[in-house]
Amino acid sequence: MVDITQQDIDTVYPKVAATIADALGCDEDEVKRDASLINDLGAESIDFLDLVFRLERTFKVKIPRGKIVEDSRGALSEAEFEQKGLVTERGLAQLKAFLSEVPAERFRAPLKVAEIPRLFTTETFCKLVIRAQRA
Repeated sequence: MVDITQQDIDTVYPKVAATIADALGCDEDEVKRDASLINDLGAESIDFLDLVFRLERTFKVKIPRGKIVEDSRGALSEAEFEQKGLVTERGLAQLKAFLSEVPAERFRAPLKVAEIPRLFTTETFCKLVIRAQRA
């Protein structure tokens, strides 16, 4: 996988931030790069579907549902990544590497798989768009 540069992110960030602000009904200046969409901006899981749809329309790309969580697993099998709904140690290390834009203190063990979306930031969605553009 080709690395995503800061310049790549800077290119899509304004449109991604505007799209997030529009989808969540908040001010664009609240949409910081490291803002957690759930914890900081009040998004709910249903908002992610709307947001992905809006990003697909805005950037004219296709983003398969569940893509972030699937990609975050990397080469790890499901069993290596999670057990009984909790992310394993190896899974956590993989998640930290994949979601490198997320501040380290947000990764708390034990982490439930269902809580992974709480980690997603504005920059996570910038990267999602860039990967979709390159696909």
